[in-house]
Amino acid sequence: MKNVFRFLVWAVLIGLGFFAGISWKNTDSLAVDSSERNAAMPTAAPATAVPTSGDRQVALAGKMTPSELHTINLFEAATPSVAFITTTNYRRDYWTRNVTEIPRGTGSAFVWDKQGHIITNYHVIKGADRAQVTLADQSTWDAELIGAAPEKDLAVLKIDIPAEQLQPIPVGTSEDLRVGQSVYAIGNPFGLDQTLTTGIISALGREINSVGGVPIKDVIQTDAAINPGNSGGPLLDSSGRLIGVNTAIYSPSGAYAGIGFSIPVDVVSWVVPDLIKFGKINRPVLGVELADNQIASRLNVEGVLIINVVPNGGAAEAGLRGTRRDRSGRWELGDIITGIDDQNISSRSDLILLLEKYRAGDTVKVYFTRDEEEYETELTLGSTSR
Repeated sequence: MKNVFRFLVWAVLIGLGFFAGISWKNTDSLAVDSSERNAAMPTAAPATAVPTSGDRQVALAGKMTPSELHTINLFEAATPSVAFITTTNYRRDYWTRNVTEIPRGTGSAFVWDKQGHIITNYHVIKGADRAQVTLADQSTWDAELIGAAPEKDLAVLKIDIPAEQLQPIPVGTSEDLRVGQSVYAIGNPFGLDQTLTTGIISALGREINSVGGVPIKDVIQTDAAINPGNSGGPLLDSSGRLIGVNTAIYSPSGAYAGIGFSIPVDVVSWVVPDLIKFGKINRPVLGVELADNQIASRLNVEGVLIINVVPNGGAAEAGLRGTRRDRSGRWELGDIITGIDDQNISSRSDLILLLEKYRAGDTVKVYFTRDEEEYETELTLGSTSR
């Protein structure tokens, strides 16, 4: 009996030892598997400081598409050149005679040069007694009106600021634009400064009426969102160069409806230097006073009727004649201009826009009718600055 008991004790001890060995092997195997999995899995990156601007681009490159990165870089490069315009009017209280400033409106603008010239739309500052320019760094400066061209809806303001605080906008061209290319508009719609919208050129060669009543031709049409407050802001190409000045929207409601218009930069490039130098466009002139289109239509005139000839002007020296009364008091129509060089003239607007292609001092050939007979003469263009 004692031997049987001893045998059972040894059997139990052997069994316990066997199971203990199996358990130790499994635990060791799990530890090895766990270490192998941990080695295979990537470790969490340690916390780092906020990346610098160069590092930031690398960081963004992993999160953004190339198209998104391009738009971000374009916006950040152009933003320092874009400004915010606020205008006010002075009002005198009838009873106290105290003068107060009343907010008038807001708009957009951009830096033209290091001399502090700021470009915006004429209608943004029209009728204002005071204008202030707020730059991208949020500094605000009183602005002086240097020159205006209502017929082109452009105006030049000037602020007294150190040159190193100004970043002029890169200027492109508009003669080589194509329908479908990408455009970017930056402005302050509804007073929300530094707003970016994107789109494409929807059409070229559009015509809109300016504040001065003269049509602006070859205007850019875009579907980039342009709202009230965007007026005067830049329209940029994909290289970040200025190609237009946002000036108007087509909308029954007054808000964005998918159609906006921009004055082409080629017009801006020849108008702005004149506004800076003369305060107005130094336009070449014939030296005549012209009848408006309504009078010409009532008289069934085909061309542009001369009402008056300026003494000592180019037209007077070329022998052109204005409208006058004869000895019996009857009106005699003046000469009717029908063409300049190889271009036909059918309206007053045609003549005004055609003269923009010339400079003061140029000699042109003028075609006209007098007493239903056709004539031609050469004429030296004068200047509005004199």
